[in-house]
Amino acid sequence: MKIFKNDMGFTLIELMVVIVILGLLAALVAPKMFGKVGQAKQKAAKAQIELFGTALDAFRLDVGRYPTTSEGLQALRTRPTGVEKWNGPYLPKEIPPDPWGYQYHYFSPGSYGEYDLYSLGADNAEGGEVEKMDIVSWK
Repeated sequence: MKIFKNDMGFTLIELMVVIVILGLLAALVAPKMFGKVGQAKQKAAKAQIELFGTALDAFRLDVGRYPTTSEGLQALRTRPTGVEKWNGPYLPKEIPPDPWGYQYHYFSPGSYGEYDLYSLGADNAEGGEVEKMDIVSWK
């Protein structure tokens, strides 16, 4: 009588079935997760714009005006020339880019208020929907 040793491996078919199942699961879950990443970036941009708005208001309380377009957001970190009542820095760290790596756009006086501060979204172009939507300070 011959005793066969029990092989402890997987067949190629078994491995292929597992890979197909994992691929199907990834195809179902990945789009939902990537959608959350886009929403998180939009929320982060909105939060940064609100933080900048608070710092701009503090600048205005001290100086009596918002920074000009040419002074930009950098006026929140370093004293602009000719400004005496500056009591900054109004932000603890350097001005970061938006979550997509682009610079925020700042204009004062603005078209929609005393200042306009916005990010153009993922495509860095005006307009757009979903992740490409502009994130603005006046809405």
